[in-house]
Amino acid sequence: MRAVPLAARVYILSAALLAAVCAAPALWPAAHVSWATAALLAALHAVVVRRPPGSLPLSPALLAGAFLLPAPAAALVAVPGALLGPVERRPAGVRRLWRAARLALAGYAASGAFALCGGREALAAPATAGAPDVPGGFPYVLVPAAVAALVLGLTAAALEGGVLITAEDRSPRAAWRGRVLCSVVPHLAHGLAGLLMAALWRSPYGPPAALLVPVPMYVCARAFALCHQERAAHQATVRALVQAVDIKDRYTRGHCERVGRASVMIARELGMGGDRLEALRVAGVLHDVGKLGVPTRLLRKNGPLTPEERRVIELHPEYGHEMVRGIGFLGEAREAVLHHHERLDGSGYPYGLAGAEIPESARVVAVADAFDAMTSTRAYRRARPVPVAMEELERCAGAQFDPRMVGALARALDRYGWPVPAPSPAPEEARHFAPAGRERAPGHSPDRRGNVPPASPETVPGRGPGGSRPRGLSASRPGPGGGT
Repeated sequence: MRAVPLAARVYILSAALLAAVCAAPALWPAAHVSWATAALLAALHAVVVRRPPGSLPLSPALLAGAFLLPAPAAALVAVPGALLGPVERRPAGVRRLWRAARLALAGYAASGAFALCGGREALAAPATAGAPDVPGGFPYVLVPAAVAALVLGLTAAALEGGVLITAEDRSPRAAWRGRVLCSVVPHLAHGLAGLLMAALWRSPYGPPAALLVPVPMYVCARAFALCHQERAAHQATVRALVQAVDIKDRYTRGHCERVGRASVMIARELGMGGDRLEALRVAGVLHDVGKLGVPTRLLRKNGPLTPEERRVIELHPEYGHEMVRGIGFLGEAREAVLHHHERLDGSGYPYGLAGAEIPESARVVAVADAFDAMTSTRAYRRARPVPVAMEELERCAGAQFDPRMVGALARALDRYGWPVPAPSPAPEEARHFAPAGRERAPGHSPDRRGNVPPASPETVPGRGPGGSRPRGLSASRPGPGGGT
């Protein structure tokens, strides 16, 4: 316990001593404890405690013990499982002692509350059809059971807050904030399961039937835990891909995450939600994953690209689709990766889709991509203000971008605003900024609007019929602020 602060050691030892005092009367001969019941419930709790991580937050056997046993014996139900269960962090011995003391005190308090509310009499004397006024059985036992479940949860939460104050020097407000509320619902759910176990225990079916009650709960909780783990694995996969893109193309570091955020803003304004909203976020985050297949020298080239180099970079949507098409959980995000450089007028790439042929997810990401590219500071130009970027998007709406997506982004920006990203290029590759409004890149000259296309390979040209370059903003490189 040397690593544990002195105040926490005193607190834990005091809780353990108090738990021992509360449980000691169970050892007296006059206690009339059903040790077979206590042993079976303790064994069940110990088995559940050694579950795979995340499957069950607590065991209904604790509450069944509070309903079936006197308070001192109910305190002992949690002790074997707490002392033998796995511990993820050190010091393991102190954590096991603390867990046993906390659950023992919570079980003792719950059993006492159940007895004070008349729960034992209600559980032992079920109402009959001929005597409906007898205060026993269902539903009379529900109130004492709910009180016992609440007391167990509140006691455990209060004790846990105390150890956070003494061990981690948290303030009382921070230690107990949200802890009490989060403990109410799961303890009430397990209270119903514990009450069912207690009722079956006293029924003609006996303990074997009661011991089966946690099985469906365990199966459901395990399925939920597996879904949670799978979702976490999905998110880790996406983060790894994005990090790989950021490492390879440091000019646009952070761009993918911001495109994902803007895609979600657009999708929400369009009334999307749930799984589809998450799919649009992932689509925005992974839209440039195909850059991993593009030679690094092209992505970091300081200067204009040759036509052959542009054609290589134009392959990045197809590279990206090849990389992610076997990842089933991405759903429509894969279509956005492939088609986010298509244009409504059919002059985009890689397939020249037009209008409604372009998947909706790709149209969302195209707007988010171009918007972030214009509002981000890069080595070859300053960031454009948000109003200027929106004006350019609105100018290109209908020809390049879906007007619905542009309008949705405008409404979202009015409501939530947009944080200005910091510059990302490495200092050794940074160029001198031109005066605002007149940005120059080597080898390029202004167009008829006075705009000079950037020379960075961050964006690539859309190809019209016969390989001609479309006008205006583009997910194309030569436009006044195209996407990546």
